[in-house]
Amino acid sequence: MTKPIAIQGIKGSFHHEVAQLYFNEKAEVVECMSFDGTVDSLLKGDTDFIVMALENSIAGSIIPNYALIDTHNLSIVGEHYLDIQHNLLALKGQSISEIKEVHSHPMALLQCKIFFKDYPHIKLVEAKDTADVAKQISEQNLKGIAAIASKNAAQLYTLNILAESIQTIKHNETRFAIVKRENLEIKRKTINKASLKFELDHKRGSLATILNVVSDCKLNLTKIQSLPKLETLWKYAFFVDVTFKDYKDYEKALSIMQLMAENFKVLGEYKNARL
Repeated sequence: MTKPIAIQGIKGSFHHEVAQLYFNEKAEVVECMSFDGTVDSLLKGDTDFIVMALENSIAGSIIPNYALIDTHNLSIVGEHYLDIQHNLLALKGQSISEIKEVHSHPMALLQCKIFFKDYPHIKLVEAKDTADVAKQISEQNLKGIAAIASKNAAQLYTLNILAESIQTIKHNETRFAIVKRENLEIKRKTINKASLKFELDHKRGSLATILNVVSDCKLNLTKIQSLPKLETLWKYAFFVDVTFKDYKDYEKALSIMQLMAENFKVLGEYKNARL
C-alpha cells in the first residue's frame, strides 16, 4: 500500500502543488504545519516521502531545511522547480476596498510588499501558512480579510481572486526537494546531480582546493552555502550542489573530496530537474 506524502502546509499550498506535479494529481498528502513535523512523519514511518522547499530565487536558501536533512541523515531523491505566483484571495463579492487585513506567510508578505503601498488602509498580518488562511476565510466566512495564496487555493476553497501575480518580482521560483529516509531506487544512469555536505579546516585555500577538484573532474557547481557549526566557533559546514554528464567523473571527484574534507556526506543523488 502506498503511503501518503508529507508536506509543509495544507492542501492548496505550494508544497501540495509540487506533490501533485511530481507524483500525480491524486497523490495523498499528510498536512504538517512545520518542516520538523514533516520529518517526524517520515521518521515514524507514517510517510515515505517529504516535499520540502530548499531555496527561493528571491529569498535564497532555507538553511534550516538543509540542516534537517543533514541532522536526520535523510536523502534527497529528486527535485522540482515551481514558479511561485502570489494572488490576493477573498470571499466572493468582496472588493479590495473592503479588505482591512491581509494574512499570509511572512515570506509571501515580503515578496508582495510593494503591491500594498497602493493600499495603505490594509494591515499586513503574519500567518503560518498561505493556504491555511484561505481555508479559514472560506470556512469561517471572514469578511474584510484576504489571503495571499495560489490559484489552486482559490479554487479549492472557492475564493475570488482580487488581484493576480502581485509579487514584486514577477519571475519568482522555488526549488523543492523530494526527500526519503534513504535513496534506494534511483538508477545510476539517470543520476546527474548531487547534494553534498562537508567541513574544512580554517586554513588558507582549503575551500579553493575543493572547488578545484570539482572543476578538474568536470563537475558544474550550481550552489554553495555555508552554515556555522554551533559547537565550534568560526568553523563552517558547506552544502554544495553539483551537476555532471558522466557519473564516473562524479565518482572520481567524490573519492578525492572524501579524503580532503572532514565529515563528508552525500545528502542525495538524483536527476537534475533543470534538464
